[in-house]
Amino acid sequence: MEYRTERDSMGEVKVPQEALYGASTQRAVDNFPISGIRFDRRFIWALGLLKGSAATVSGEKGFIDAVLAAAIRQAADEVMDGKLDDHFPLDIFQTGSGTSTNTNANEVIANRGSQILGSDIHPNDHVNYGQSSNDVIPTAIHMAAVAAIREDLLPALKVLADELAAKSVEFSDVVKSGRTHLMDATPVTLGQEFGGWASQVRKGIERITAALPDLEELALGGTAVGTGINAPEGFASATIELIRDRSGYQFREAADHFEAQGGKDATVMASGALKTVAVSLFKISNDIRFLGSGPTSGISEIKIPALQPGSSIMPGKVNPVMSEMMMMVAAHVIGNDTAVTWGGANGNFELNVMMPMIAHNLLESIRLLANAAETFATRCVKGIEANSDRARELVEKNAIIVTALNPHIGYDNGARIAKEAVATGRSVRELVLEAGLMTAEELDAALNLKKLTEGGIA
Repeated sequence: MEYRTERDSMGEVKVPQEALYGASTQRAVDNFPISGIRFDRRFIWALGLLKGSAATVSGEKGFIDAVLAAAIRQAADEVMDGKLDDHFPLDIFQTGSGTSTNTNANEVIANRGSQILGSDIHPNDHVNYGQSSNDVIPTAIHMAAVAAIREDLLPALKVLADELAAKSVEFSDVVKSGRTHLMDATPVTLGQEFGGWASQVRKGIERITAALPDLEELALGGTAVGTGINAPEGFASATIELIRDRSGYQFREAADHFEAQGGKDATVMASGALKTVAVSLFKISNDIRFLGSGPTSGISEIKIPALQPGSSIMPGKVNPVMSEMMMMVAAHVIGNDTAVTWGGANGNFELNVMMPMIAHNLLESIRLLANAAETFATRCVKGIEANSDRARELVEKNAIIVTALNPHIGYDNGARIAKEAVATGRSVRELVLEAGLMTAEELDAALNLKKLTEGGIA
């Protein structure tokens, strides 16, 4: 590889000849060979949108030369569009403010802008005008998260909720054993179970949506410590207005820049909502896994789509791979939230110093949940079939249906009948008739299995 020599305030540094970044970025490349994990595409998009909008405002208001501003805007648009992603090499585990990545963006945009213009653009004096890493990075986190949630996650969760709701209707007449404590309970319909899962996902959509207004509040304008030093009056509000117009999202300037830069509570809240959705999706996918267990020695009340061979040694074995995928994603998102929570706690005085990690974990959780939810919906839920015969077989053997007879024979008689039914394998109906506790006609009315799923007294 060929190199060129760049100079910054600390001296000379060798930089790859073709790299658009400069000395400061190269120092961070050398200093942080930690994980190989780079910033999410959404985050780089947000940086490009922010830098280009800031340059446009600065050019229009005469803060920097309008010709320079136009070149910066063009280069920043290329960053937005992903054309310069190869020039953003930095690891997410770096300086806690994300200064290295803000500098990376400044250098790439300045050098690309200089190519476009044919004369020098300065990364700090021009591209970073009126800004600081300390307000740019939290602003980009919020921008990226809002876009990812609205464009990817919420639509994916809606797909899943709709598929679950459709199965709820399809399975509305399939009566089966309910289960509490993993033990037999009074009957439900398979449709009621799927309907409950659909409601969980829809409530998750509501919880995530409720976190958006705080994410739409941007830190830009606080500069170094929240006071706004070196940012002209009106610069931040005008830049945010342009960002809002270009993105279509309701971004606004933070009401308190000290809160916006010293704390990361909005991201902690959003991550918590993502964790809640992950918990819901774990429960749903795990339930589906158990209901499809078997096919001969498990519950087997549903048939899950067969997607791939399940064993390298057992011919014909098929595993609930989509449920397992979803459960792993949920576990990972829950872990991400723990890190975001602790990261949010590490706001020291006027600055949080774990922002790159927060950015990565938050955006990764959004991306994983979006991809997993839509995949689970289309490759698993959509193809689920009810095993009605198996569901009927199990519910008819379920001694707990005696609960419906409590108003007629009393709890103590019901407990005696249930224990005898389990011990002897005889039916509740047979034992109640033998004991003379009810007539056949009364039992027919009281043990209407479909009616038992509707509540009330039979």
